[in-house]
Amino acid sequence: MGHAAEGTPFAQYVGSDTLLSLQRTRTGAETEPSFLIITQVMELLFKLAYTEAVRARDQLERDDLPGALRTLGRLRRTCMSLHGAWEALGSMGPTEYADFRDALGDGSGFQSYMYRHMEFVLGHKVPAMAELHRGHERVHRELLATLGEMSLYDAALRLLWRRGLPVPPSSVERDWSRPHPERDEVVAVWHTVYTEQEKHADLYVLAEALLDVAFELGRWRATHLLTVERLLGSKTGTGGTSGVTFLRRAAEHRFFPELWAVRADL
Repeated sequence: MGHAAEGTPFAQYVGSDTLLSLQRTRTGAETEPSFLIITQVMELLFKLAYTEAVRARDQLERDDLPGALRTLGRLRRTCMSLHGAWEALGSMGPTEYADFRDALGDGSGFQSYMYRHMEFVLGHKVPAMAELHRGHERVHRELLATLGEMSLYDAALRLLWRRGLPVPPSSVERDWSRPHPERDEVVAVWHTVYTEQEKHADLYVLAEALLDVAFELGRWRATHLLTVERLLGSKTGTGGTSGVTFLRRAAEHRFFPELWAVRADL
């Protein structure tokens, strides 16, 4: 006979025993548990953001716009939680971080493959980011699969096209593994959605829901930059990255850039 499952139904469902055993610190520094646990929380939130973005994409492909809008609302709140995760890390001083930084070795948040899955499904397709994981066969294979899939933004443009708006064919059927090039024709389509809101009311709500997600991710990146600059200044980042120089460039990136560009024309 098998042994009865241990723990309460809650612990069994959440996997508490496994989850709470993963905080294996490498030093005795008092701030290392905060850094490790918040970083693990972010990894889980990346996974949730990826999951919700895939769901919203698939709902848009099925023309289930009400369902996609509900999912995008959850995605926005997930991104807000990601931003909030910096609160704990931002309270750490540079000497407190230095107490355990060397124990990270070549480790860097830049190496998070779950973050890359999230970026890819949101449309920020950079094939070189998948190549960083070529040495991990399963992870590399799964990243290439996500890279080759339609993004959330691609699905939004396809919905506009099915509604009869003049989205160019090159934005409707293309190599999904490549970044979506910013096109004036697509900016013009969004301009129509914004200026003819009575006619395209639900598409206007979709545009703003996508911008809500992009805005929260932009806040997360900007706060990431400020937090690292507060801890490291101009030092080289962990894992040999360029630290704040790289993060400053990343903070300038905008998801769904055509939705940002259209604002200059309104």
